[in-house]
This record gives sequence, structure tokens and C-alpha cells, in this order.
Amino acid sequence: MWDMISREAVYLWYYLDIQFRQIAPYWALGIVLGSAVSVFGKPWIHGAFSRIGQRRMGWLGVIPSSLLGIASPLCMYGTIPLAASFSETGVRDDDLAAFMMSSILLNPQLIFYSGALGRKAVIIRFVSCFLCGCVAGWLIRLIFGRSGRSFFDFTGFHEGESRDTDPNLLMRFLRNILRNIRATGPMFALGILLTALYQIHVPDDFVSGLFGKQSGFGVLMAATIGVPVYMCGGGTIPLLQQWLMDGMSMGSAAAFMITGPATKITNLGAVKIVLGWKRFLIYLAFVIVFSWCTGMLVDLIA
Repeated sequence: MWDMISREAVYLWYYLDIQFRQIAPYWALGIVLGSAVSVFGKPWIHGAFSRIGQRRMGWLGVIPSSLLGIASPLCMYGTIPLAASFSETGVRDDDLAAFMMSSILLNPQLIFYSGALGRKAVIIRFVSCFLCGCVAGWLIRLIFGRSGRSFFDFTGFHEGESRDTDPNLLMRFLRNILRNIRATGPMFALGILLTALYQIHVPDDFVSGLFGKQSGFGVLMAATIGVPVYMCGGGTIPLLQQWLMDGMSMGSAAAFMITGPATKITNLGAVKIVLGWKRFLIYLAFVIVFSWCTGMLVDLIA
């Protein structure tokens, strides 16, 4: 019995060490650069988006809006009060939808986390999240633009006070880094642990059989499993890295990287507040359909 426990501990430590060495540099880089964007770039990002909404760029406005959503370092509970303040200044719902959708899916920190998956995965993730924001904005403009009613209900939301208030820029930056470590560290460690346990106990051909290229079934499974499995960006990167090594198709990974953050419990709670049940269900349907189409297209051309 003791020999079995000892052997299991050795295997676990071995795989934990491998996973940590592979992923930790990207996690650390993501934290540092994400904090830099939050402290030094956030005012410019939010000011640029406000100017886009006021210039009335029409159908083209969703393009920079989606890009700025990716660049924004805020979580969804921070993005919604900000979007509410933009709405009060006259920013259109289609621009807000593009900004919020892409902000849910991706941020600067997660871009650097994803570097552990390889350059192709980073490019696919960035492009698919950007397009998801654009398509969401265009659909809002096409379907609801002429109704005269707001798609969102921001009643009771007001932009909260920033926690980056230290007059010393260096201290402000360091405190933001510490907050990022506290926020992402536990999920990062859990992702490393789950991946190590997966490597020890799950057969090598399991993922290739489940998420391989099987006429879209693998993509559909990845799009569906992203709903209950996704923890946080840093926590799922180790698992995705191992799944890709074990035969998961890039299209399935792309589908997972869309449905995961879009249906994370905290994000769903925030989105439900400003949409109501009917439009919330439309949101869920849009996410599943877009992720499945994206995964199929990626597998077709990648």
C-alpha cells in the first residue's frame, strides 16, 4: 500500500514539475503585461472606445469596438458598469455588444497565457474572438437596430471606482500584479494539478477519440464540454495543451476556447443581469452556434 502511494506521489511530482516548467513562464508574462495594460493603458482604451461610439461609424464601428474589448483588462463584472456609462453617453448597442462579447472571450493576459499552446493556437484564438465580437455587433445592428429599444438593460449599473489609485505608478503596478496573482494563482495551480492527474490516469487515445476530426462530432463535444469544464483562462491552458498533444483537433480547441469563457458561471451571471431571460437564451444559442461553426472552419483550413 505504501509503495503504491509512494509511486503515485513520484509520478504526480514528475508531471507537476513538467507542467509548471512549461506553463509558468507564460502565466507570469501574462500577469506582468496584463497588469501593465490595466495600469497604464486602460484609460486610453476606454477613451478610444468612447470616441468610436460618438463618431457614429456605422457598420464599421464594431471592428475597432471588438479589438478594444480584447484589449480591455476588465472582468465582465467590471465591463458591464463601464458599458453602462458608455451607453449613457450615446454609444450604440451594436458597438457595446462587440466590445462586451470580445471582452468576455479574451484579454491581454489570456493572450500571453495561450502562448503555451503554440503560435497557431494564439492566432486562431485571437481571430475567432475578434470575429465573434464583430458578428455579435452586426447581428444586434441588423435585428434590433431599428426597433428603437435598447438591447441591454443597464438599470442600476454605474461605473465603480478603480482600485489602481496609488499616486506612485510603480506601487500601483506592483499592487495590480499582486491582485492578479491572487485572482489567477489558485486556478492556475488547480489546472496544473488536474493536468498532471490526467496524464497519469487517462489513456493516451481518449482525447483523440473524443475530440478528433469526426465529421464535426469532436467540435460539437468541445463546444458543449466548454460549458461545465471551463474554470478560468489560466486554469484551462494546461489541460488544453495536453489535449492538443493527445490528438484534440485545433477546431475542437477553438470551439472550447469560445464556449468556455462565454459560459463561465460568473460571466453568465453578469450577462443575464443586463439581458433578461429571452435575450440571455439568444446569447447562449449564438455562442454555441458560432463556436461550432468556427471549429468546423478551423478544422477545414488548418
